[in-house]
Amino acid sequence: MKNRIKTFVFIILSGLFLASCDSYLDVVPDNIATIDNAFTDRIQAEKFLYGLYSYLPLAGHVQQDQGRFDDLTWAGRTVIFQGPTPYPLYVLRDGNRATAPYCNNWEGLQGGIALFQAIRDCNLFLEKIDQPRDLYPFERIRWVGEAKFLKAYYHFLLLQQYGPIPIIDVNLPVSASDESVMVERLPVDIVFDYIIGLLDEAASVLPLKIEDIAIEMGRITMCTALAVKAKVAVAAASPLFNGNTTYSSFTNRQGQPFFSDYSHEKWAKAVVACKEAIEFCHDAEHGLYEYAGETDMSPETKKIVQVGRIITDKWNKEHIWGIAWRTGGGTGAGLDSWTLAALSTDHNAFVRGVINPTMKAAEMFYSKNGVPIEEDKFYDYDNRYETVLTSADDSKFVQTGIQTAGLHLNREYRFYGSMAFDGGWWYGIGRYNEDNQWPVNARSGQISGQRGLERYSCTSFFIKKFVSMLCSFNSINFVYIRSNYPIFRMADLYLLYAEALNEYLDAPNGDVWEYVNLVRERAGLESVQNAWTNYSKYPDKYTSKSDMRDIIRRERSIELMFEGHRLFDLRRWDLSTTELTGPVRGWNYLENAVDDFYQVITVDNVLYTDRDIFTPIRTSELAKNSNLIQNPGW
Repeated sequence: MKNRIKTFVFIILSGLFLASCDSYLDVVPDNIATIDNAFTDRIQAEKFLYGLYSYLPLAGHVQQDQGRFDDLTWAGRTVIFQGPTPYPLYVLRDGNRATAPYCNNWEGLQGGIALFQAIRDCNLFLEKIDQPRDLYPFERIRWVGEAKFLKAYYHFLLLQQYGPIPIIDVNLPVSASDESVMVERLPVDIVFDYIIGLLDEAASVLPLKIEDIAIEMGRITMCTALAVKAKVAVAAASPLFNGNTTYSSFTNRQGQPFFSDYSHEKWAKAVVACKEAIEFCHDAEHGLYEYAGETDMSPETKKIVQVGRIITDKWNKEHIWGIAWRTGGGTGAGLDSWTLAALSTDHNAFVRGVINPTMKAAEMFYSKNGVPIEEDKFYDYDNRYETVLTSADDSKFVQTGIQTAGLHLNREYRFYGSMAFDGGWWYGIGRYNEDNQWPVNARSGQISGQRGLERYSCTSFFIKKFVSMLCSFNSINFVYIRSNYPIFRMADLYLLYAEALNEYLDAPNGDVWEYVNLVRERAGLESVQNAWTNYSKYPDKYTSKSDMRDIIRRERSIELMFEGHRLFDLRRWDLSTTELTGPVRGWNYLENAVDDFYQVITVDNVLYTDRDIFTPIRTSELAKNSNLIQNPGW
């Protein structure tokens, strides 16, 4: 066991895998006989650097993106899931297990990535990068910054998944003692400070933005490092990690608590980090993307289509950091085909449509007045499940002259751009006349409905925002569009800043409202002040710190819906056990008649408890290292 542990600490795995197929990340190390050979010259060292990127979890991937499933996104038990095993869904739906944890990023098992191995590879790179004699000094400086960023980011991914973790700052030699390789978990404040320090070091030497956009898009920039630092700082200040009394008795073997008392100063640091990131991102010309639309496109359709273009318009100015994504495969691993509804009989062979919005997601979006539907004085909330006959006034949003639920009408643009539903429209994919869009008919036996054991929605809702409107069908296959998946975008950063500032201040002020309003204005909504004053049952809600907190959290959930952020947002807000527990609901997809279909049914039930917040360390790992403490409840 001694030799095994020491070897694992020191030796890098060769033959690093890589999934991207159309970017700089295509270059990977060959099988290398010795570590020193990897740094004999610039070319080999650059391959090793790209190998460090290969450990990044594939954003949007149903197997590696742990945020892919939450209370707003689901896949049914009865649906045949075609593709990689959806381990994140299993965690939420069935719970984890300590003997063989799903999404095991500690070791790289059960859908996980070996992130500690990734950190050790980063350390090795930093130790050896002075060896290549043909490497320009400016290149070495930049590469060191990239490696430090990745090292920090991999620590952060482990921290938000497992809570207190060991810090692997340097690799140990083979001659290290047994005691030194028996790493210990450290208090979360120490880990957060370490990560932020690394990100500062990285940001100080990285370029502000990518200059060679033809081959370097996706590489780390100063803006990437500062944006991630802002996210880390907000997480450190959030209720899960800042004064959480649930973990007051969670200590190491010396009795030192892993979680500290509440510190308001953490929110001050988060405010500074967010503001700094925003300013540098603006200097790099990042901002909110707005879709210009076609000359004959109505303002309504433009706002609806814009929701998806924010995601699928490749490397647009809103994307602070992304990962190369070939829709239908590659990095995105078919996220569009897993969410796309069948829109004609010819489409059924090419779409899966098994990752679906829940009824909770449909109800999360605002009314057309920009306030929650349960608060809107003018929205018929009590009768939202009743069917109504659509009219010509609804034609930009739903098919006319049909029966559909009141829930589908009089909603904000992001609702129509993010979700598809029975009676709705789907723009693009070969149809670019807004008066002749694809109709979505999702009742049982219909084109978009349940017609077998696969390729249908268990809630009768579909996700639209990941499918580029430029995709198309032909008689042979589905023609995908290469794009990138945004890991971090400006709307996310603006809302993090508003959240941090609201938490730091005694009451919200103009800056808090301003950054929420920037996101709302782009979405076609009135300001928070005007919307709540004019339409809400609670016109003063935005003036209260606690109520403004709820507004910001809902705005994040709507703007970033289905993008993989909400699960970790709920966790850091310490709301996951209440928000994730309960029924998963949708329309009755097994029925065809209107009155039968428009009945809310429960398609699944979730029990999410305190022990589910942090992933368990595999029990066999605990047996190898007596210094490791298992997470509470496991």
